[in-house]
Amino acid sequence: MRITMIGAGYVGLVSGVCFADFGHHVTCVDNVEEKVAALKAGTIPIYEPGLDELVKSNVKAGRLMFTTDLKAAVAEADVVFIAVGTPSRRGDGHADLSYVYAAAKDIAHAMTGFTVVVTKSTVPVGTGDEVERIIRSERPDAEFAVVSNPEFLREGAAIADFKRPDRIVIGSEDERASEVMREVYRPLYLNSAPLFFCDRRTSELIKYAGNAFLAMKITFINEMADLCEKVGADVQKVAKGIGMDKRIGDKFLHAGPGYGGSCFPKDTMALVKTAQDNDSPVRLIETTVAVNDIRKRAMARKVIAACGGSVRDKKIAVLGLTFKPNTDDMRDAPSLSIIQALQDNGALVNAYDPEGMEAARELLPNVTLGDSPYDIAAGADALVLVTEWDEFRALDLRRLKPIMKAPVLVDLRNVYPADEVHRYGFEYHGVGR
Repeated sequence: MRITMIGAGYVGLVSGVCFADFGHHVTCVDNVEEKVAALKAGTIPIYEPGLDELVKSNVKAGRLMFTTDLKAAVAEADVVFIAVGTPSRRGDGHADLSYVYAAAKDIAHAMTGFTVVVTKSTVPVGTGDEVERIIRSERPDAEFAVVSNPEFLREGAAIADFKRPDRIVIGSEDERASEVMREVYRPLYLNSAPLFFCDRRTSELIKYAGNAFLAMKITFINEMADLCEKVGADVQKVAKGIGMDKRIGDKFLHAGPGYGGSCFPKDTMALVKTAQDNDSPVRLIETTVAVNDIRKRAMARKVIAACGGSVRDKKIAVLGLTFKPNTDDMRDAPSLSIIQALQDNGALVNAYDPEGMEAARELLPNVTLGDSPYDIAAGADALVLVTEWDEFRALDLRRLKPIMKAPVLVDLRNVYPADEVHRYGFEYHGVGR
């Protein structure tokens, strides 16, 4: 099957490459010439484990192409996926759908024969209806169907998620289009791919509801962590105790500095706005958004307290800048708010991240970036673990103590057992413990 993926960003690139690896012929289209040229040269614009090798092997096999020529790519496609960005719109928090609608208009003028147009981008309820209206108004004669197929990819584990999914949600009201989508995902049948068909609007809401629920779960355990600190309980044991209940489950119950990234912040806000527009407010999600925003700067106050109540002119070493491990994505990362709050209180911040340094140079111009954990820890009054990269899980505490000005470890991810850290002469501050 011939597939065209419009948008070679995170979702479009990972999805397109995985479809090609299934044996489909995939053309990824992007209007940024530099990005397309880099992809053709084998340079991957994002960090995702295993993606570079998949791109290389599928390009070599002739199943994967990159181009800026949308018209030619769409004209020969059986299925066209829209995988462009839907960032929060400035001023009101709604999802900015201008890129989706522009893609729909371009598709309308380029497609030939029956074409299934699939919204892969995360979009509010009713977007598929508008995409269909735009295409129909531009090409009244066209044979097409619009389908919703939201993505559920975790950055850092996206390839495994795509190839071994929990579910594949397909919102379709056209049986011909549904059959095409079954064929698109047919290579997963040996793995018992759980195809779930529903109407288009339900499919669109499933994506937002899923992300909002996970964000709410993270925020819940973070509030429990605060309570644990007040009453002398251990949030990790609380999380384990409630997570053993199958109705609750143990995923997303890890206390920390709050959620970030490209999905949860914008998707929770977009759901809040959609609900408000339809006079059906989602109070739990509204509170989740507010609590998470506050929490990030609250983590800076935890660092300040660990430093005796003041960080003015003190050197704070921050480990981990990306919003989670195994990605270079710093969008809405907790580190940004934490560092800003520390600097607002007079701290001198040094930082290191295994993959986020390039983005950090632009986003954190007043932070001194180092080459390793030990580089930034030299002379530090506190070491703050913000993102739990694997290489931070077994730091040489014996080596760290003599190079630091004060042996203080603020572990915002509860990576280390307190007694182990104390054994090396460190003062330890975790979350909810």
